[in-house]
Amino acid sequence: MNSYNDIKDHLAKVRQALSSNQKNIKENKDIKNLYLINEDFEATGNITKKYDLGKTIEDEIDVDVDREIPKDEYDQAYRISGGVLIIHGNKKSDTELTTEEKAVFQETMDEFVTEVSDLTNFGPLHVYSNNVEWSGKIVDFDMTFKFRIGESNGLYITGDTLQVDDNFLSTITKLQTYYEKFKSKWAKVMASRKKTSVKK
Repeated sequence: MNSYNDIKDHLAKVRQALSSNQKNIKENKDIKNLYLINEDFEATGNITKKYDLGKTIEDEIDVDVDREIPKDEYDQAYRISGGVLIIHGNKKSDTELTTEEKAVFQETMDEFVTEVSDLTNFGPLHVYSNNVEWSGKIVDFDMTFKFRIGESNGLYITGDTLQVDDNFLSTITKLQTYYEKFKSKWAKVMASRKKTSVKK
């Protein structure tokens, strides 16, 4: 296989294989092994593999896997201006969205983009009876953040090999400052929801 003609013949086979969809799996594996192509071959014989980019981003943002907060019995998700608000409750009526909550959620996203970072992939905002959680990924730093208020208050960040420079420190300061605003807004929403559920 070291001669010029052998390589030329194998390249011709590869071109032919790619142009005709009637290749069998064994020939694809032979070509893959011969040229060290690492993509997985589908049963169709295609060399490229399709990735679900949306699912990949959701998996990266999903920092709720190790949730310590107990789930309520009912939940309802609402899509608002590209974001997702999920309300959890003990009764179905506890999961209804008010116009005030919708406005606060929209303001929260808009203010975050203005005050912290406009390159952010937001995760869903979860409203529980005693807690509010919101997470997202700041693309500039490949860093995820999580805001929690209620039983476990705080701003949490995660990332791999984050370079600590002035830009990063500035963003962390902005996150801390915005967390206080977020806490104030959503504490009022939680208090309002508790008053509403007591009246019902």
